[in-house]
Amino acid sequence: MSGTKELAKAIWLNEPDTRAVMDALTGAGDVARFVGGCVRNTLMGEEVRDIDIATVLKPERAMERLASNGIKAVPTGIDHGTITAVMPSRHFEITTLRVDVASDGRHADVAFTEDWLEDAKRRDFTINALYADADGTLYDPLNGRADITAHVVRFIGDAGQRIEEDYLRILRFFRFHAWYGKGEPDDASLRACAAGREGLKQLSAERVREELFALLKADAAPAVLRHMAASGILPIVLPEASKLDRLERLAAIEANQLFTEGDPVLRLGAMVDLDAAEATLMADRLRLSGKDRDRLVAMLTDKTKIVCYLSMREVRRALYKMGLQLFKDRTLLGWASDELERNAFQWRAMLAMADSWDRPELPLTGEMVKAAGVPEGPEIGRVIREVEEWWIDADFIEDEFSIIERLKAVVQATVY
Repeated sequence: MSGTKELAKAIWLNEPDTRAVMDALTGAGDVARFVGGCVRNTLMGEEVRDIDIATVLKPERAMERLASNGIKAVPTGIDHGTITAVMPSRHFEITTLRVDVASDGRHADVAFTEDWLEDAKRRDFTINALYADADGTLYDPLNGRADITAHVVRFIGDAGQRIEEDYLRILRFFRFHAWYGKGEPDDASLRACAAGREGLKQLSAERVREELFALLKADAAPAVLRHMAASGILPIVLPEASKLDRLERLAAIEANQLFTEGDPVLRLGAMVDLDAAEATLMADRLRLSGKDRDRLVAMLTDKTKIVCYLSMREVRRALYKMGLQLFKDRTLLGWASDELERNAFQWRAMLAMADSWDRPELPLTGEMVKAAGVPEGPEIGRVIREVEEWWIDADFIEDEFSIIERLKAVVQATVY
């Protein structure tokens, strides 16, 4: 079904690189259309980041067309019909129309087709089965436009069958509802997800983590995670999640107090209550990066006293010892654990101070310590640490004379 040129004024559609790619694919009269997220997000007034294109051309032929027009093409998934056009402003993922021949719940065998309806029917949700020509004309074969208007995320055709084709679609359903849905999730889709939840155990940790993090970034993540818990899905994906109430308060703080986007690592930490070994096991199971794993373990296990009534001096001390990231993570988790709304001002002030404070450097070098009579070796580091503790307690005093006097006192009392 074709419609009006609803996308004709979309900025991304009229960019020179976009025009060049579409001209290359359609120059001989063949049909290529924008598909999926770029169409959906434009209709919803959301940001468009990735541009996907569907074409009747076989992947090898599409690569030839691009190359003959001076456009680099990479066979990123050519067995499944996908290539990538590389342009200065962005990359374009181009996929030949296809139908699923067989699937094991993780991967599908496909056959190419020239039937646009069949290509639409193999997709996951109606709001993702929207196409647009280069002039912005909308094609809506499965009534996805109405679901966009109603903010409903629903599977195409039989929800159970769509899920059996790829069990990751269960997590995608909740992620898409968190970002694009309103109100209660579509009942038929929700029941199908609950019925197929055991299939999630087949998925790789990387795919699960990617979907979980994408969901956690959404403002509506806490409410959607409640649905996942009630459906028996969250215990499979994240059995450690025991503090959804803290996550809800954190999301409210981010949205209503700080006006910041959801941080998936911090939100993951807010959902759990684990010791170092347990947090490490969870991080390894989800295949977190080393950086994210270390951050998660630190925010859950650090013992520094963080309360909303810390003095400015105590805040500076904690910041110096903990570092900015850990201090802010602990402060936000502390705030989310605090049920007294009247304390919001103090928590917010602590975060503001953290962002504005420049961490000082102790004005003491190894050469200065040696000049005070300390021999080369590990004693130099020990003496510097002794002086540093005093300097921190003195609220990072800048008086060099006082620091040298303290150095002399430490050397005289402890160095043999």
